[in-house]
Amino acid sequence: MTSSPEQFPTVPENYEQVQPATKPNLGLLYATAGATAAGTFASDAAARALPALRKYPLGKVLPGSLLNRGGDRLRAALEVPRVAHVVEGLSVDPEWHEKFCRVVHATPKPLAPGSSETAVFSGALHSLAFPVAMSVLTRQDFPLPVMGMVHLTNTVQHLMDVAVGEELTATAWAENLRSHRAGTVVDAVVTLTRADGTVVWAGRSGYLAKGESGAIAGEGARTSDEESKDSALTVPFNAPQQTAQWSLKADTGRQYAGVSGDYNPIHLSGPSAKALGMKGTIAHGMYTASRALAATAVPSEVPFRWSVEFAAPVLLPSTVAVSVHDDGRREHWGGSRVIAWNPKRNKPHLDLVVKPL
Repeated sequence: MTSSPEQFPTVPENYEQVQPATKPNLGLLYATAGATAAGTFASDAAARALPALRKYPLGKVLPGSLLNRGGDRLRAALEVPRVAHVVEGLSVDPEWHEKFCRVVHATPKPLAPGSSETAVFSGALHSLAFPVAMSVLTRQDFPLPVMGMVHLTNTVQHLMDVAVGEELTATAWAENLRSHRAGTVVDAVVTLTRADGTVVWAGRSGYLAKGESGAIAGEGARTSDEESKDSALTVPFNAPQQTAQWSLKADTGRQYAGVSGDYNPIHLSGPSAKALGMKGTIAHGMYTASRALAATAVPSEVPFRWSVEFAAPVLLPSTVAVSVHDDGRREHWGGSRVIAWNPKRNKPHLDLVVKPL
């Protein structure tokens, strides 16, 4: 049975759990996505984006023939593969964690007061798990093109802190394929567990494949209420009191890609982003979400849930206005909210809410 976004995610009973032949590598997975984009499953826009990737790591693993090749869109019924990928032996490297925290402006915290071990930042755990989710999204039987997908939402249950270097098992699958006014949305779900099976972290990311549409198995006609939910962020925005400001440089997307491995073309350069329908290079959703989470007063050793809804993309370079509100501090902390917006156009970028579990 498919789990609700508000419930703790578990692998649906009718899904087969398999271990990939090799540990997922984002560079190779994006190469797979690029090959798909250049072949029969891709949109013409995705195929046009490939030449712009030559100077990035993805361009080094993509065959040259694919960088100059187009393809025809395959029209077929849309259904996610009923498979969950399980990868064991994942861990966060200390140097990588320091670099990740530096990029997103997070302050590393001890696993416990007085401990010499460092707790992994929750945004870094998403980055650790992301290649496993990508291994599902780049399967040959996955119905949507990954190149150019837009991150809409993210919900994470951070059940307990994890030590840097601790080994974990990631389980990832896709579900909740559904129509959207701008294309098709799918959820990528990942859980991280310890060797004894204890779940320490679970995340659900909603991705939009713009312009992709087709019959979806089991989905009925959309109602006007569902359409209004899609467009809820288009209502007039009342900016809260600004408490901070982010000055994001043109290379912010490349900086985050360098540490996360997420070389989606929409984050790398103007040409590659425009080829996939964007107005220009945009910041990673998980960069802005991680930076927003890092600005909150979540105490150590407290299980929490954070969710973020993305609105207008952050075009790079950009100045972002930010409002951070914490309900209490340390043992009196009761939650946090971060809103980021474009101060010139008065349009929201994201709304992140953190609550204790």
